[in-house]
Amino acid sequence: MRVETIETERLNLRPFERTDARFAISIWNDKEMGEYLLDEAMEEVSDEYLRMIEDLADDEECYYMIAEHKETHERIGTCSFILSEDGTTMDIAYCVLKKLWRNGYATEMARGMVEYARTHGVKKVTIQIAKDNAGSNGVARKLGCTVAEEKTCVKRGEEKPHTVYRYELAL
Repeated sequence: MRVETIETERLNLRPFERTDARFAISIWNDKEMGEYLLDEAMEEVSDEYLRMIEDLADDEECYYMIAEHKETHERIGTCSFILSEDGTTMDIAYCVLKKLWRNGYATEMARGMVEYARTHGVKKVTIQIAKDNAGSNGVARKLGCTVAEEKTCVKRGEEKPHTVYRYELAL
C-alpha cells in the first residue's frame, strides 16, 4: 500500500520501492543494527528472501518507507506503520544506519509518523521496543509515550526470550 511522502525538518519519509530492498536488508540483517528486531539476521540472503523484501513495496497491511536526507538524498533508514482496521491506532517502527546513530534521526522519523497519524485522524500511536534497546526507549519517551504493556517475545531463529515494551501515545 502507498502513502504520500512525509516531510520532516531534515528528512523525507517516502514510500518503499522494490529497489530499496537491498538497502533495507543491509540494515535489518546487520547483527548490530538489527539486534532488537524480531527477525533473525541472515548470513546469506537468498533470492527468495530478496524477492520477499522487494514485495514490501506492495504490502497491503504495512506502510514501509525509506527515510532520505532532504539535501543529499542519502537513504538513512527505514520506517513503517500499520493502521488498525478501524484507523484509530497506528503502530510505528524505525531503524537508522549505525553510522548515523545519535543524530536525532530516529526521533525525527518517529515524530514525522506521529504527526502524520495526528493529521489523519488516528487517536493512538503504539511502538513495540525491546526493553534492552536504550536508544529506542529514549525516542519513545521523548515523544511522550508511556509503557502500556510488557511482554515476552522470542526472536526468530533464537530460543532466548526478550522482554518487549508496548508504548502508547494518545493523540
